[in-house]
Amino acid sequence: MNPSSRADAACYRIRYQPLSGRGRELSFPCDACGRVELDALSDRVRNDYFFARAVVGRDYAAPAILRCELH
Repeated sequence: MNPSSRADAACYRIRYQPLSGRGRELSFPCDACGRVELDALSDRVRNDYFFARAVVGRDYAAPAILRCELH
């Protein structure tokens, strides 16, 4: 990922919401297109990301890409 993409990654998150409304929401840093820099994630967070992707349509809704609010 080039340096300008790293700046974008800090400004966006890809969010997975549970379909049942009872599970936990998962979100991960990404770029404006929803690409996640896997090497920047810890093992636990990377596993959560792969899990969320694998169960879209069954446990989680399709992801939404959200721009982070800067304070």
